[in-house]
Amino acid sequence: MLPRPEPASPDSEQFAARIAAAGEIYNDANVAAIYCVHGTFAGTDTFGMLTELARYAPALGEGLQHARKRVFDFFARETGNYTPRFAKDFETALSGRLSRKWPIPVHLFNWSGLNNHIGRADGAIRLLIQLADHATNTPEALDHPLRPRFQLWGHSHGGNVLALLANLLAAGEKARGHFFTHSQRYYKSWNSKDVSLPAWEQARAILADGAHPLRSWKVDYVTFGTPLRYAWPESTDKLLSFVNHRPEATPLRATSSSEKGDANYLGPQQFHPLQLACATAGDYVHQVGIAGTNFPPVPFALRMLLADLSLAKLLEADLESEWLLSRIHHGRRVAGSGTTLLVDYHDQGLRPWHHILGHAVYTRRQWLALHCEEVARVFYA
Repeated sequence: MLPRPEPASPDSEQFAARIAAAGEIYNDANVAAIYCVHGTFAGTDTFGMLTELARYAPALGEGLQHARKRVFDFFARETGNYTPRFAKDFETALSGRLSRKWPIPVHLFNWSGLNNHIGRADGAIRLLIQLADHATNTPEALDHPLRPRFQLWGHSHGGNVLALLANLLAAGEKARGHFFTHSQRYYKSWNSKDVSLPAWEQARAILADGAHPLRSWKVDYVTFGTPLRYAWPESTDKLLSFVNHRPEATPLRATSSSEKGDANYLGPQQFHPLQLACATAGDYVHQVGIAGTNFPPVPFALRMLLADLSLAKLLEADLESEWLLSRIHHGRRVAGSGTTLLVDYHDQGLRPWHHILGHAVYTRRQWLALHCEEVARVFYA
């Protein structure tokens, strides 16, 4: 648990200096690129309609997805959303003290934002292709004593996109085969011969190629308010999770004997409307967005629905049968893998449109310096 930190204004010298100091540590570790992945509802196609359109009219579907994302960025800005301004300021400050000719690039990765398994799987597939392209086109990153590293940041279910990506990169041929078999209704035609979404076959070929340049890179993962949905592979080297949490707001945990572990590391058992509106206990979306809270695809997206149901059998095969409310009341904050930092961002207040139940704070630039410093400390110190 971190003590209550203070934010750093993006216009301050402190902001630039703190991030630049972290940038020097990243550079020594050969972090060669950073990708920021948004969460559900901040994407290009939250309900899946444009993805279906793109099967039959790719240019039109993709054009509408880009337009939808631009509109969302205009209205949401930094409220639970990574913006171009965020990426630009991040990259500029991070590379402020580097002597090399090129900066550490910071990219935004946009995916559909669908709140279901197949939507997150599709995001992982498309991110894999972007990383593979970057690795192929950046041979200079290998001119370093250490292997080059991708550093991936995922907000909300963007972190679960990263979890699926990590599993794909770590999986053997048989496990990968199961994943693509369970997903094939989504990216193949009804006769299972023609591919309507070629990105999936492209990703499959990349994963099968043990000599692909991507295999020379290491991947580090940072998640922000990511609901605990998917297990991470044991081979994951570096994983850091930030969670907005205020233990003093959950007094019922102090006398609970049914929960294992320190009560200070658990979320609330009861959700009172006023506490929700004020984000009293921290990030409520992190606690609610667990298994059982997916949204079904739109009715006419039958292939997407069938693939999602099939993929659920694979991804939730070991999930215990339990009522959703009972699962939520467990209040798990700490992931079973990596390091979890519970942070009181002191964003509470009767402004639900601003904090989105405690879930929006992570993507604001005023906390970027803190996040960079903690990543440097936990991963590369």
